[in-house]
Amino acid sequence: MKRVFSICLVLGLTLSLNLSWADDQEGLLVDDFEGPIRGGIDGTVDFGAGGGSSVEVSGSRAIKFSGEQAIKVTYEAVTGGYMWVARGYDLNVKGAGCWRVLPSEIDWKNYSAMSFYMYGENSHTKVAFDLKDNGSEMWRFTVEDNFIGWRKIICPFEEFFARIDWQPSDADRNLVLDFPIKSFQFEPLAEGKGCLYFDCVELVKK
Repeated sequence: MKRVFSICLVLGLTLSLNLSWADDQEGLLVDDFEGPIRGGIDGTVDFGAGGGSSVEVSGSRAIKFSGEQAIKVTYEAVTGGYMWVARGYDLNVKGAGCWRVLPSEIDWKNYSAMSFYMYGENSHTKVAFDLKDNGSEMWRFTVEDNFIGWRKIICPFEEFFARIDWQPSDADRNLVLDFPIKSFQFEPLAEGKGCLYFDCVELVKK
């Protein structure tokens, strides 16, 4: 009995530490890309490309910000092409709903931004970070890979803009960022070719 109690106590302390790290003073950890990273209809990442661009995803244990791995995006973005690497809900790949907390359980009014860690290689590729809002409207924030190593990219909600190049057929197009957010996605933009790494998508407190 003492052994069982000790194991339960250790597990309880570990869970408590994990939860406190996931929702600390700075924000809420949404996705850390732990676990299997694979594509396909039964996969854990909704990704694809068209118009001559290409993209593949995998887990990276060699280059990571924290935990066991980051997500590695190998891409070639050409003019006229497109791609996406998405995680969350209301996606074609249902297994991509791997957030650490459900969107409906987040008190969104407490947060002013979403952030992620990106491993830069100074490729000068521009990367779009898109959100799909509660009305299925797509919103965009862009960053340039103009640094080396890991950097935290903070994307204030007020700096996102509704995409004018493409929207889902069921998007409400009301030009209001409606919460809860349902998914996020990365898209390296043309022209560019190489590998990018992402880790620890978080919500930033006001």
